[in-house]
Amino acid sequence: MRIGLLTEGGYPYATGEARLWCDRLVRGLPQHEFELYALSRSAEQEERGRVPLPSHVTRVRTAPLWAPADDGRSYRRRERRRFAAVFTELVRGICGADPARFADGLYGLAALASEEGGLYAALRSETAVRAVESACRAPEASRAVQRAQVADLLEFVDELERMLRPLSLDWYEDLREVDVCHAAAGGVAALPGLLAKRFFGVPLLVTEYGVQLRAHYLEHSAHSGRDERPAVRALLAAFHTRLAGEIYSQADLLTPGNAHARRWQERCGASRERLRTVYPGMEADRFAAVGEDPACGDPHTLVWVGRVDPAKDLIALLHAFAEVRRAEPRARLRIFATAVGTGSAAAGSAGPAGAGSHAVGHGYLADCRSLAAQLFPDEAADAHAVGENPVTFEEIGGPDAPSPAHAYGSGRVVVLSSVIEGFPITLAEAMFCGRATVSTDVGAVVEVIGGTGLVVPPRNPRALAEACITLLRDPERAQRLGSAARARALELFTVEQNVAAFQESYLRLLARGPARPDGTGVPFEQPPEARVPGHWATPTWATPHPEPGAPPAADPAALPNREDAVDAPAGLMVPAARAERAATPEASA
Repeated sequence: MRIGLLTEGGYPYATGEARLWCDRLVRGLPQHEFELYALSRSAEQEERGRVPLPSHVTRVRTAPLWAPADDGRSYRRRERRRFAAVFTELVRGICGADPARFADGLYGLAALASEEGGLYAALRSETAVRAVESACRAPEASRAVQRAQVADLLEFVDELERMLRPLSLDWYEDLREVDVCHAAAGGVAALPGLLAKRFFGVPLLVTEYGVQLRAHYLEHSAHSGRDERPAVRALLAAFHTRLAGEIYSQADLLTPGNAHARRWQERCGASRERLRTVYPGMEADRFAAVGEDPACGDPHTLVWVGRVDPAKDLIALLHAFAEVRRAEPRARLRIFATAVGTGSAAAGSAGPAGAGSHAVGHGYLADCRSLAAQLFPDEAADAHAVGENPVTFEEIGGPDAPSPAHAYGSGRVVVLSSVIEGFPITLAEAMFCGRATVSTDVGAVVEVIGGTGLVVPPRNPRALAEACITLLRDPERAQRLGSAARARALELFTVEQNVAAFQESYLRLLARGPARPDGTGVPFEQPPEARVPGHWATPTWATPHPEPGAPPAADPAALPNREDAVDAPAGLMVPAARAERAATPEASA
């Protein structure tokens, strides 16, 4: 089976939250042939390089979303009229209440880009700005959009060009030959698969462990610290809402990572018949040594592991620990930071983090350190000992915690104090380590832990403190909860169950039969060995001699080959046809 895997900012680059599960999926299915189509987010990401790929990854195509993509093509009058018509449909669909207009405009732009190129210049033209302005002034547009000024229009058009850049890629001729298109995220990453589904009938599978629409709302909210104008925020939110709705309505199968993400997809129009929850897969072996020794670790120590971020609400955790210390003077709190970022990243988003977000994260860490120093002055056992703070801020990879397993194993109870959360990866890792957990009721927390931990309301330090005190005073209960948590994690969150679920999903999509517009593409019709790389010339001895009076035979060198001749559907021309037309005198005029 040939799988076209679509990623954005993750696999195969060395950074990105989606990198690990994609790598585990590809390596877990060596019997399939993977073709990788990756969008990068920054020059820094590309400079860090790529992870080694297994041999059954037969093709890798990459494209940057951060660099200009001008092909030097400008439109003639007829092409400008066509662009104005389809782009107007797109922006009227964004600003209005008719998602069908958005879809018509999106696919119209894709067809225009495939036939003519030049979409980069057109999307940054005055025609595009005027079309957006007209859509914003329409009666059906929202009040926030209607207030858009010239600066707002220019900023939105610039961002829209970047998000629609995959429409200009020449990936679709390769994607039409795969058996299944698998988008590792929603949003822009799924655009190539969406067009392959539209024009070539390739089955589309979309996996979202962090819903892209939700991540956008968190990253661009009024409280995110971004200096963003309200009209631009409203326009971008409307675009992502329309794009999510189109992806959910066209995908053959959606695999959310938890019920929390599934509810988001259903509210955006996804059909329940095409939804299947597939939990992330994690390597249980990394935590086996700690998980099989529940007696390890200090019974008086609380452990917090994660990204230092305002969404994790470490301020509330520190206030809760002040009450824990009053009830249990021997208690300690060890905070292990995996990274420093923003709330959107902490919430399971795959969104990029810029320099400003790093400043916000480091500022929050400094605030937490300052609060800990105020709440818990250094304590000394006697007049000759050095004082020690019961709260420590550490990093995983240091001498005391060389790995996450060592961090979780340093105590008996793991705490999660978030106010925003998607799928709590650190909570699942603590369960693999056999730790009892105290968590706030946010995101997919309850779904992950089931009945194997204590759950309290978010932003409630007193409730968080009482739950922690309960487990510190009852170590036997904490051990029972930890054992149950490990058993649950081994059943639901391993790499093996994740890979098996996707293997079954691939076969289910193929079992539905061909969905190609021309009726071809029966599953397994051609074995892999039938696809020979390169081009073969017809030998002279195989050329038949024409009979007298018969028309001359076609020159084998002039026959179409696999690269430049395919049966393109109406409205979509292949790049070879574009090059042939560009060579004519009319095109060069």
